Amino acid sequence: MYALEVKNLSKTFGALKAVDNASFTVPEGAIFGLIGRNGAGKTTTIRMMMNIYLPDSGEVLLRGVKVGQEFKNNVGYLPEERGLYKKMKVLETLLYFAEIKGKTGKAIEKKAVEYLKRFDLYDRKLTKVEELSKGNQQKIQFIATILHDPEFIILDEPFSGLDPINTNLLREIIIEKKREGKVIILSTHMMDFAEKMCDHLAMIDHGKVILQGQLSEIKAKYSQRNITITHEGDLSFLYGNQMIEKISDFGNATGVRVREEKNTQELLKLLIDKGITIKKFDANDISLQDIFIELAGRDDDSVLNKGVSDVK
Repeated sequence: MYALEVKNLSKTFGALKAVDNASFTVPEGAIFGLIGRNGAGKTTTIRMMMNIYLPDSGEVLLRGVKVGQEFKNNVGYLPEERGLYKKMKVLETLLYFAEIKGKTGKAIEKKAVEYLKRFDLYDRKLTKVEELSKGNQQKIQFIATILHDPEFIILDEPFSGLDPINTNLLREIIIEKKREGKVIILSTHMMDFAEKMCDHLAMIDHGKVILQGQLSEIKAKYSQRNITITHEGDLSFLYGNQMIEKISDFGNATGVRVREEKNTQELLKLLIDKGITIKKFDANDISLQDIFIELAGRDDDSVLNKGVSDVK
């Protein structure tokens, strides 16, 4: 049984079909990525999962039962549009949000202080929220999301506005929560974060789920005949070569797709013969961003249908 099942969710706002018959499953104890470009329908899907929006059709199941108040009581939700009370003080804010979830007393206050220290915000505990930078407000919102020890954690673009140090700290805590057995849903348009952190994912575009499944299986399928090369030297001689299907220049590296698997070794030999200095040659390797561009970069129905059925 899955922790959560999203079944045929649809939502229309006027003429806009924000979510179009979306279905996916979230396994127990996983970091699940809901990925796609801005405006793809991720936030609307999450809001239907949270019962903030009522779907036009479809349902969300919590371990086989339609979600209700029990799910809300056991979820920590970090919305894309942050919602802190600007006039409240930092520690007061955290204790207030914990109390809403039924957690009060010295133990929860101690836990709040521990998180503030970890995020280097303890000296601001009596500061009004409005006096904090946007990045620090983001950290307070994240602490409020996890402070009551929710079983489910839903994070909508959690890394927005954070510097690299705090981004790394946030990532560490998310991984810790996974090790504790929490179910984490990470909604993001940042494919590199999703690729590094997620076990399973659903890719959504124009309101449709175009791909879902276990990340390792998705990458294994789409990586066939793909090679990533880190090199020194001019590869312009590859353009027009009959064994090359596609070339992507990433600046520090080059992605190449060959027409047949046997071409992989032929390409390596050609590069050596041409005197190219090869620092890294990763055969059958593809990034999640490349997969997303391949599927969502075109809007024709054949690509969308192909993506949905490829990996379950």
